[in-house]
Amino acid sequence: MANRKDMRRDDLIVPYMEPEKESKDSQDIQGTMASTLPMAAIFTRNKLIGWTAVLFSIQAWLSETPAQKAASSTPSYFSVGMSAMSVAVAYAPLFLPPTLTPGSGSAANAGTGTGTNAPPAVPV
Repeated sequence: MANRKDMRRDDLIVPYMEPEKESKDSQDIQGTMASTLPMAAIFTRNKLIGWTAVLFSIQAWLSETPAQKAASSTPSYFSVGMSAMSVAVAYAPLFLPPTLTPGSGSAANAGTGTGTNAPPAVPV
């Protein structure tokens, strides 16, 4: 094996150059959290997720760079408004309690009535 000639040539060596990072392709986890947490808080009406969304969106807004500002399709203060709306939706039942509808059952389960109660018994 020592007889074999080394076929590598020094003039064909290409030095490694790290590729440039493109700002459009890189995922910004902070911006992603600031935009998805308010939706999760609205769907679940969870107050803790809503307040976490507020903190993430304010932090994303304050730490926004000019390059991120130019690359984003919506301004960061929209995510702050969305997170504030998610907190408002979470606290809405405190200020706008659910009302009883006919056929929804007793007042004890007013918020859980679906209107699918069994029909009254017919006397024979």
